[in-house]
Amino acid sequence: MHNEFTAIIEKEGEWYFAYCPEVPGANGQGKTVEECRGSLTEAIALILQDRREDGLRGLPEDAIRDTVTLE
Repeated sequence: MHNEFTAIIEKEGEWYFAYCPEVPGANGQGKTVEECRGSLTEAIALILQDRREDGLRGLPEDAIRDTVTLE
């Protein structure tokens, strides 16, 4: 599945800091823009995986689980 997210990157001193407005809590940092973007990408992936796992905990046994694809 392909998703795109917004990365807001700002420089403060020698460091770059980033956040993603669509995924609260997703932040990244690095000495370069590329490093910062990579850090943010990892944070987004970890948060989405955690939310996915959390959302599936405690589902009734007879619940139907299906997939929805966004394009």
